[in-house]
Amino acid sequence: MKPYVICHMMSSVDGRTLTKNWGRVKGMGAYEETGNTYRATAWICGRTTMERDFASSNPLKLRRGGKAIPKTDHLASLDARSFAIAVDKDGKLNWDKSSIGGDHLVVVLNEGVSSAYLGHLRDRGISYIFGGRKELDLKLVLEKLWEGFFIRKLLLEGGGHLNGSFLKAGLIDELSVLHLPVADCNIGSPSIFEDSDGNKVPVSRLKLLKVKKLEHDVLWLRYKLG
Repeated sequence: MKPYVICHMMSSVDGRTLTKNWGRVKGMGAYEETGNTYRATAWICGRTTMERDFASSNPLKLRRGGKAIPKTDHLASLDARSFAIAVDKDGKLNWDKSSIGGDHLVVVLNEGVSSAYLGHLRDRGISYIFGGRKELDLKLVLEKLWEGFFIRKLLLEGGGHLNGSFLKAGLIDELSVLHLPVADCNIGSPSIFEDSDGNKVPVSRLKLLKVKKLEHDVLWLRYKLG
């Protein structure tokens, strides 16, 4: 079993998602408002997004020479009811607390991560799960979030490469996009879905569920996948 996955994103009319390029645009507050209507108990982002917006900017300093820590999932909080999921397979991010906005932090890793990094997470009361030996099996990750944390509905909130990986694996149930009334034609600006391995990706077919015009000319589109 896996959670119901909603990819919830905000973009320009040309599908770009890096909001810092847009300056001050009215209507951005609708992103949190519409996301809250899903009543999801967890949200998930990739390493780049987490590093930019949530992780500590201080250099990561790990204690060496400690005892080996088994490569098994670690649930640091049995009382948490909402979760922030960080996909950081190689263990690069520096975390200084166990929650983001009150949501308990869960880090998704591969089995090549050092015991020193696992100790870093444990010392801060952060949960972690393993999604594979080197590359992540996202289906396995979702199954663990269902079984270990009782997550039944999950907001997938980027970046584009993580969204693209979920899309290719057929793991997205619904797409929710807020189109802001701006056009961003900057070369290299990330988009909602991206692929990093250079292979041709089959086109995904979507079924439109709902269109709603919000304040400040923001358009909310919802699609069903699969």
